[in-house]
Amino acid sequence: MDIKLDPSRDDLPLMANTSHILVKHYVLDLDVDFESQIIEGTIVLFFESGNKFKKQSSSTEETYPSESNEACKFRTPEPCHIPVTNTRTVSSKMGYNDFVICGKGEKDTSGKDGNHDNQEQASGISSSKYCCDTGNHGSEDFLLVLDCCDLSVLKVEEVDVAAVPGIEKFTRSPKLRNQIVRELVALPADRWREQLDYYARCSQAPGCGELLFDIDTWSLQIRKTGVQTATDFPHAIRIQYTTKPQGRSVTWTSDQSGRPCVYTMGSPINNRALFPCQEPPVAMSTWQATVRAAASFVVLMSGENSAKPTQLREGCSSWHYYVTMPMPASTFTIAVGSWTEVKPEICSSNDLATERSFSPFEADFRYVGGCGHMEYPCRFQNASATTQEIIPHRVFAPVCLKGACQETLLPLIPPCLSAAHSVLGTHPFSRLDVLLVPANFPSLGMASPHLVFLSQSTLTGMSQFCGTRLCHEIAHAWFGLAIGARDWTEEWLSEGFATHLEDVFWAKAQQLAPHEAQEQRELRACLRWRRLQDEVRNSPEDMQVLRPNKEKTGHVSDSGSSVIKHGLNPDKVFMQVHYLKGYFLLRFLARRLGDDTYFSFLRKFVHTFHGQLILSQDFLQMLLESIPEEGRLELSVENIFQDWLESSGIPQPLQRERLAGAECGLVRQVSAEVAKWVRVNRRPRKRKRKETEEVLEKLLPDQLVLLLEHLLEQRTMNPRTLQRLERTYHLSEQDAEVRHRWCELVVKHKYTEAYRNVERFLQEDQAMGIYLYGELMVSEDARQQHLARRCFELSKEQMDRSSAEVVAEMLY
Repeated sequence: MDIKLDPSRDDLPLMANTSHILVKHYVLDLDVDFESQIIEGTIVLFFESGNKFKKQSSSTEETYPSESNEACKFRTPEPCHIPVTNTRTVSSKMGYNDFVICGKGEKDTSGKDGNHDNQEQASGISSSKYCCDTGNHGSEDFLLVLDCCDLSVLKVEEVDVAAVPGIEKFTRSPKLRNQIVRELVALPADRWREQLDYYARCSQAPGCGELLFDIDTWSLQIRKTGVQTATDFPHAIRIQYTTKPQGRSVTWTSDQSGRPCVYTMGSPINNRALFPCQEPPVAMSTWQATVRAAASFVVLMSGENSAKPTQLREGCSSWHYYVTMPMPASTFTIAVGSWTEVKPEICSSNDLATERSFSPFEADFRYVGGCGHMEYPCRFQNASATTQEIIPHRVFAPVCLKGACQETLLPLIPPCLSAAHSVLGTHPFSRLDVLLVPANFPSLGMASPHLVFLSQSTLTGMSQFCGTRLCHEIAHAWFGLAIGARDWTEEWLSEGFATHLEDVFWAKAQQLAPHEAQEQRELRACLRWRRLQDEVRNSPEDMQVLRPNKEKTGHVSDSGSSVIKHGLNPDKVFMQVHYLKGYFLLRFLARRLGDDTYFSFLRKFVHTFHGQLILSQDFLQMLLESIPEEGRLELSVENIFQDWLESSGIPQPLQRERLAGAECGLVRQVSAEVAKWVRVNRRPRKRKRKETEEVLEKLLPDQLVLLLEHLLEQRTMNPRTLQRLERTYHLSEQDAEVRHRWCELVVKHKYTEAYRNVERFLQEDQAMGIYLYGELMVSEDARQQHLARRCFELSKEQMDRSSAEVVAEMLY
């Protein structure tokens, strides 16, 4: 079953057989060891099985084989001599937060445990010999397949949940382990506290027999001798494992204050190198986690509770988080470091953070009727939650960024949260932590339930860059998290919505008048139009398609396995086509329907589909059905698919709109300023005495970006003009987006006086600096190439691995 993929061009496999058995809950019990750069411990998985998980299948060449007539060649597990210190029986009075043992992590054994190391096991089971029955209809042993890579699995065992004291209180069959788990996962939502408590108790029950397992590049396969169906397979298993320092799900690095930290990266392989799991989004599960680390560290996670540390002996602290809303395993996030909580120094009534009321029309978001998702304690059914404009929030950062966060970020969170509520209604999640991540974080932000990562690049310049990025990540609470894509190739359902909504949220957060808000939206549309044109010119056509699987979108194999098209292509990380084309599609629809109609529909859509997974047609069909046929203006799901989602290049409706549209006032102002700078650049060094000096206007940050993009189109700009440009707009002090364009201008025209700005950008704004490396090398200027190589040598050890590989390919 070892799938040999070329990570430079191939798709990402999702191997878990989710059609046969689903994880309903994970219990993680982990120790973070910074000395050996590993996370080790146990994970207990609670399953539910049955044919109701059978998904629509598609027999394609991309689907991996799941059965054959041969017997599966597994090793019998050898006795494990490493003590499972976190596997213990607890009294019935012990709560899930009452851990008293601080596990001392052993050194990384990934290179020593030849029996279960990924590399050495890779040849154990090839795809041609992957023959154990993964379904519930064959004559061989049932095979549980989990997504897993870069992990050392030490032991897998069945958990004796029947041994938990007090378990008989809520089960009719206290001696039947699988029946106990079935009844535990089926507890109603109003008993969630009891359910979490018993999950924790069951996770600490003793083992009752080791299970056979093998591991290859992309999966962990587990079976129990003689068990031929998913129904009879153990419904609670414990896996003892360690991560590897080079594992691709987490990054070990130092923060901006030089202190060690570790955090999850998200894509492209999500969390499979952090814990064995079911990666396909259909595997919606809850989780709880206890994480131990040295007492000087703060543990942040995507849990719904604001955890406080429990002090243990030996200078160790324990942190416990949980979630009650079922979500894909990819949404699990952790960050451990010496973060400091940033609190406001003073409260100002004039600050943007002032709470304010919106009109009754904006505030009316409660809908009659139940929710369409699986049962969980849902905020949309909680009257007090539906009217909560600003959810509790905290900011964490390295100590050296505390002042910048107090000044720039902290005041923005309340108005941005309030603005989001005014547009979409109920916040899906009950709280929010925002963490300023290390400089090597490869993007400007990442949203997880209850936790947002922001790049330090968002803190420079005026508040707009930080505010719009914060609004983008807040929008993901609804689109990307509460409502997820059933097929991960449809990224536009997350990124397109967040990009469209960030402008709407930010305009409301600034309390702009309607005309001002419209002007800013049109300016940003102009910038995105230019970006989309550039992206289409410089990217492969097959990576410009928003629905690449077309009619097979959402299809999986009989077992539930599938592939993510282009999932391992390193170039995809730097592409914005899903953001931009998705944004323009939603903008097109909103303009066709009118903002009032569109956003009224969007609130209904959120209420209908929160807590669920969707495909493009779910959104488009509900949108079109919500308006009278005469108002659809010849729109249909089919022509939207054809024009926008299933073709490369610029959609024809968008081309027609841009050609017919008139420039907004802010864009016209930039055009006038460009003309002035072109005249300035053409003037000779010695000017006539009576020549009139150009009067230059003050520009907004987005206008500065557009100005610099236009000036980049000029063939030559002399140093005198560039010097005046920098001094006029204080370009080195602007936000990262403006400084990025300024650095491009510096590189293009070899303006050596500002090379220091380029060096600073490459060091401090790594999330945006990749393109600059390419520009420095393409110039074939020896000094610029030396600058690029010197900056890379200084930062490559701390740089994100994928980014470092891309840059190294450019430089050498």
